[in-house]
Amino acid sequence: MQPWQTSLGVDLGTSHTVAVLATPDGRDQPLLFDSSPLLPSAVFGAGDHRLLVGRDALRAGRLEPERLERHPKRRVDDGAMLLGTDEFQVVEVFAALLRRVGEEAVRAAGSPSRVVLTHPATWAAPRRQVLTEAAAAAGFGSVTLVPEPVAAAVYFTTVLRREVPAGHALVVFDLGAGTFDTSVVGRRPDGGWQVLGADGSDTVGGVDLDAAVVDWVGRPLAARDPALWSRLEQDPRHRQQLYDEARIAKEQLSRQAMATIRVPLFDTDVPLTREEFEQLARPWLEQTVALTAGTLLRAGLRADQIAGLFLVGGSSRIPLPGRCCTSGSGSRRRSSSSRSSSSRTAACTRPPRPRPSRGQPRGRVGHPWPDHRP
Repeated sequence: MQPWQTSLGVDLGTSHTVAVLATPDGRDQPLLFDSSPLLPSAVFGAGDHRLLVGRDALRAGRLEPERLERHPKRRVDDGAMLLGTDEFQVVEVFAALLRRVGEEAVRAAGSPSRVVLTHPATWAAPRRQVLTEAAAAAGFGSVTLVPEPVAAAVYFTTVLRREVPAGHALVVFDLGAGTFDTSVVGRRPDGGWQVLGADGSDTVGGVDLDAAVVDWVGRPLAARDPALWSRLEQDPRHRQQLYDEARIAKEQLSRQAMATIRVPLFDTDVPLTREEFEQLARPWLEQTVALTAGTLLRAGLRADQIAGLFLVGGSSRIPLPGRCCTSGSGSRRRSSSSRSSSSRTAACTRPPRPRPSRGQPRGRVGHPWPDHRP
């Protein structure tokens, strides 16, 4: 019998959770949730201390938005959260999401023999403990925790086939929906990885850019009809519709020069150009550049030791972050990933291949979790 058959990798994200099954023969199978590889990380307190997760939570939240939490990962330090009239521990909220992942994994391939959970490199022991306890409550038992930038670095070298020689480092710029994380990940002589520096912010992400767009849309409308704007703001359903419109416009502007935002109640469309959006987003993105530059400085690396800059996270698809962080970090070698984080998670759950491909550094590339420790 082989030492393990199927490995499950899970990335519990701010807006979406993704998971992938990896087998010893190198096959990766993203888990599907309602026919999608993305499970919304939303949770809904359904009464009687029950939790709905994913799209079930979002659908239920349309009628009772006060029971809905769209981004529970942002509440990791809160200990507990109130959903409607019911209080839930953060651990049981995370566990509900992980339990849904586990159910889909068992349905697809049986119980995995190894479970890997990724987490931000900046998460200290108390936050990692929340994740570990949630995994145990979800029935996973013992799990391996891997910093997200290590998973990104393994993906960068093993899937994208980009070279990071020993003694060099990769800068990982992760701008997600609700958080920003920047890390410098060094390549060790044995082929493993070490996080040389990390920083981030729990208050910078795609949802903050959405809020900036809503504020920009609202200023002239509130001046024109204060009562109607106040009504929109106080109605959770109409307010969420406007935020959804802002998010869709933001995503559209990564591909086109202009987008329109439909404003409920006002029955009007507001045009937004890419230039206008970038002006709104720049103060937020300048924070990410400053955090990245500071992390590089503290890592103490020479410019020629930086092998590349890897942009990950859904919000990094916006053109401006790439331009800003390239100029701020001084790196001319930039790559971005349009794949979901399930692909990067798969890279660190995949079993080792019998022989590395030519030019690929030898070592335990397929098993990065023992190698990232300082």
